[in-house]
Amino acid sequence: MRQYEIKEQLQLTGEVLGDKRPCLAGPFFVVVNQQHHLCPDYFTEDSVPHIKVNAWFTSHVSREAVQKGWADFVPNHFSEVPRLLREYWPVDVAATVVSPMDEYGFFTCSLSVGYTMEAVKKAGKVVVQVNPQAPRTHGNCHIHISEVDHIIECDEPLKEMDIPDISPVEEAIGGYIAEHVADGSTVQMGWGGIPNAACRALLNKKDLGIHTELISNGIVDLMVAGAVNNSRKTIHRGKTLGTFALGTKRVFDFMNANPMIEMHPVDYVNDPYVIGQIDNMVAINATIQVDLLGQCCSESFGHLQWSGTGGQADFARGANRSRGGKAFICTASTAKKGTVSCIVPTLIEGSSVTTSKNDVDHVVTEFGVAKLRGQTARQRALNLINIAHPDFRGELMEAAKRMNRI
Repeated sequence: MRQYEIKEQLQLTGEVLGDKRPCLAGPFFVVVNQQHHLCPDYFTEDSVPHIKVNAWFTSHVSREAVQKGWADFVPNHFSEVPRLLREYWPVDVAATVVSPMDEYGFFTCSLSVGYTMEAVKKAGKVVVQVNPQAPRTHGNCHIHISEVDHIIECDEPLKEMDIPDISPVEEAIGGYIAEHVADGSTVQMGWGGIPNAACRALLNKKDLGIHTELISNGIVDLMVAGAVNNSRKTIHRGKTLGTFALGTKRVFDFMNANPMIEMHPVDYVNDPYVIGQIDNMVAINATIQVDLLGQCCSESFGHLQWSGTGGQADFARGANRSRGGKAFICTASTAKKGTVSCIVPTLIEGSSVTTSKNDVDHVVTEFGVAKLRGQTARQRALNLINIAHPDFRGELMEAAKRMNRI
């Protein structure tokens, strides 16, 4: 296979920011998927005249650019991104990291399937960066050589994400969640300290299944320990399903050619209808702030965008459809060294509602679990105040009275 450089083969105009990093000028629409190894120099003020970035999830890479207006973002449910690609967004070029081609001519999308398959279908040009260190994965995640226009060969370590330490608060939250997860449940986890704490607390469970957007170190730990065997899943029995992976090299090595793990596009994995077909589905996600009706802001600080909706609402809705399903939205009771309550009378002005009052099921802090689904506004307020930090319960009670919640 011949090696190509994007800037030469695609004849793109503009300056080049480093090796093989084209700055585009003109009517090019590029979908780039680099296994979460995006170049930070795409997201600087200097790049604005050359590249306009539209982030579908505001991460640590793009956060400053979005908040300062150098980049834009597209509100979305993660499950709907492939459809948005089909119906709204042109794709001139799709670029992604893949595992090496097999004897039948197929690459795999490796650690990040998500919307990649849809972008490849729609793109005028498809560029793959073949990296032998990218694990070969099973599932609906294959690209045939006949679909590829340009190949870049690369052999470098994949970007690893450090595993955050688990604080005592997160450990307590993980313990409360584990009490509500029965053996044989199928679990979805997000990223961060609380999901990691939940994974640790679930290590002694039996016959768990995994249907999640994110494969992480915590999930690998559960599989290695035998807590996860997927034996009681109602669909995809025997298989761990995901759509992308983050973590350390241990995750990448464990996924390589592992027949127990399948990677599928996000419009399947995160589809609430699909999730709802799994009995005893448990969704575990984190939030920033919860108001007394149960509205959860998980992606912004006021008007400042911090992350994105991702799959939180997808899995909350899917778990609510599941027979025996449960959805947990988790937060520490306070922030800023205990000076601010994360349970508030109303969300801060400008906050984005990630999980609506109609979709929220349970809210968890280090002080316990508040059941909200099926509860009245009064019951919700009282249940949430009971798991708020004791220093703020009085204020919250007075606020609830002023709003005629109680």
